[in-house]
Amino acid sequence: MKFTQRDLQKLQWHLLLVGLLLGFALALSLWSQQRLQQARSEHAAAHSQGQQIDKRLRQVRTEEQEIKARTSLFQQLENSGMTGEERRLEWIELLQELQQQLQIPGLSYEFGPQLALDKVAGAAYAYHSSHLHLQLRIVHEEDLLNFTQQLQQRAKAMVLLRSCRVNRKPDPASLAQLSADCDMDWVTLRRNTGVKQP
Repeated sequence: MKFTQRDLQKLQWHLLLVGLLLGFALALSLWSQQRLQQARSEHAAAHSQGQQIDKRLRQVRTEEQEIKARTSLFQQLENSGMTGEERRLEWIELLQELQQQLQIPGLSYEFGPQLALDKVAGAAYAYHSSHLHLQLRIVHEEDLLNFTQQLQQRAKAMVLLRSCRVNRKPDPASLAQLSADCDMDWVTLRRNTGVKQP
């Protein structure tokens, strides 16, 4: 079968329609590819933003837990009486009370000035230390251990025992056969106004 000019004239509208439909299909395909690429890009941006939000949320939760832990620790310090101004009168009364309770034959003490242990810029609170030089006359070494243990448990400060020297006193007439010479630091937490300890 041969196509003639006349047959082509009859088919020209159909061929034009097919061409238009092919062009429309090609344009639709290009547009859908572009929309798919745009959708992928938007999805990647949304996913990235979601990850950033999730990261910030985890960071906020971590900070919240740290704040709760610090608040709890500060509350424990406050309940133990370790915060605020030093309470030297209470400390002296405790020393005298322990001397009577534990029947320590002799006690003398000297508190040094309170100094800041650290100074952190912007910190609201700082640890402060008061040095205590303590001399005891004791009957037995266990008296010293009981005295320092009771002191650390009952003092409204953190009592750090730095050193203790025990010497024998050869005095048969005296009940106290030993002397103890101790150095301690009484640490409290208060508003940061001090000067760093040298």
